Parts: sequence; structure tokens; C-alpha cells
Amino acid sequence: MDPVGDALIRIKNGYQVGKLSVEIKYSKLIWKLLKLLQKEDYLTDVAQKDNGIIATLKYNSRIAAITDVKRVSKPSLRIYKGVKELPKVLNGLGIAIISTPKGLMTNKQALKERVGGEVLALVW
Repeated sequence: MDPVGDALIRIKNGYQVGKLSVEIKYSKLIWKLLKLLQKEDYLTDVAQKDNGIIATLKYNSRIAAITDVKRVSKPSLRIYKGVKELPKVLNGLGIAIISTPKGLMTNKQALKERVGGEVLALVW
């Protein structure tokens, strides 16, 4: 039902059991989300395979790069925030993923671009 939530939970569960990579169903939004996580150094690699995506998880000396993920905006309840109301995750140690009119970006990028949007998830 919720492809973004499914992708984030697959990544979180993969980290919890110590997997090297996880397979996720393909969609443009998921692809951009995973590329953003790779750019922010939470994933090692993201590759497209048939009608799926292979996300290679990143570990720093056997410690997972992602501690936890919280889905904020759900299909049943959308959460929108203006630029002044964007969430700060663990005083800047984590990121909030924001869907803006200019595309997916982190809360830090959205502040620089002075744009608000739908808060998809918090990652730390």
C-alpha cells in the first residue's frame, strides 16, 4: 500500500539483520529517495535490476549507518510543512526527507532553497 514506507522498512530491517544489500520494488520516487540516501552517505550503492532496485547497505566497522527511520507523512495522513517549520532531526545529526516542488531533498537543502513541502521520513 505504501511503497515509500515499504522501502524504508526494508532498508531498516536489512541493517538490523546485517545484510549487505536489499531488493526493493522500482518506482521513480523510490529511486530518487535511494539516490538521496546514497548522496547523504547512508547507502553505499544503488543499482537498477529488472523491475527492482538493489540497495547496498553501508556499515562503519560493523556498525549500521542508519540507526532508525521514522515515516512521517503517510498515504492516510499527509504532513506538509513550510520552510520555517521544517523538522530538525537530532539537532542536525539526522536528516528529514522532504518532497518539494523542486524534487526530493533533505531538510538542510530545503532550508537553503527556501522551500517547504511534504515531510516523507526522518532518518538518523
